[in-house]
Amino acid sequence: MRESGKVTGFILKELETFIKPGISTADIDRYVEETIRSHNMIPTFKGYGGFPASACVSINEEVVHGIPNKKRILKEGDIVSVDVGSTHKGYVSDAARTYPVGKVSDNAVKLINATRESFFAGLGHCKVGSRLSDISHAIQKKAEGEGFSVIRDFVGHGVGQNMHEEPQIPNYGRPGRGPRLAKGMVFAIEPMICEGTYDVETLSNDWTVVTLDGKLSAHYENTVVITDGEPELLTLA
Repeated sequence: MRESGKVTGFILKELETFIKPGISTADIDRYVEETIRSHNMIPTFKGYGGFPASACVSINEEVVHGIPNKKRILKEGDIVSVDVGSTHKGYVSDAARTYPVGKVSDNAVKLINATRESFFAGLGHCKVGSRLSDISHAIQKKAEGEGFSVIRDFVGHGVGQNMHEEPQIPNYGRPGRGPRLAKGMVFAIEPMICEGTYDVETLSNDWTVVTLDGKLSAHYENTVVITDGEPELLTLA
């Protein structure tokens, strides 16, 4: 999982300069797939539940599961979330980032930063003996404290030989609940934060999830290992 995580993290870092106005979401997907395969790894998402691509690429009000398309062209001022998974020798890493496309609004920058910061607020509770919902509560508190709302319908999860394993990790909730964390647990922690209401709907393609009010949404995710000491981030380049 460390080897897989290095590749996933590398891709997300490189996308910081790859993403710019004028490219298509399919260009992003092609780069992701080619890079994963060049390391003799498998794009985890491709074919997963019938998903047709190697990356989920979601623009603006799209929360998650955007399907790459050569006709979807990024424009100045957009924000784009890219979710990537790679599988190495049967083990999965899973991570996501949201990127500004050229110059974006001040509130879009604030949303992207708050989403990242809410992840790290949750990470502070990724220690042996903490309760699972301590992570959830910290994420919610940080995001709402910045004036944003937390998506309820989609959650983080355990990750290992499968992309989605138990337990589910909501990004909201009261602290002090759920199982105690133990050394060796591996989680994909992934705040999905939005400007307006947290209500969402799924488009007619049965994949892409959008905010009901059409306002922006951002996504930040890493694969995290619980250790005896500080948590280990497998997907942070």
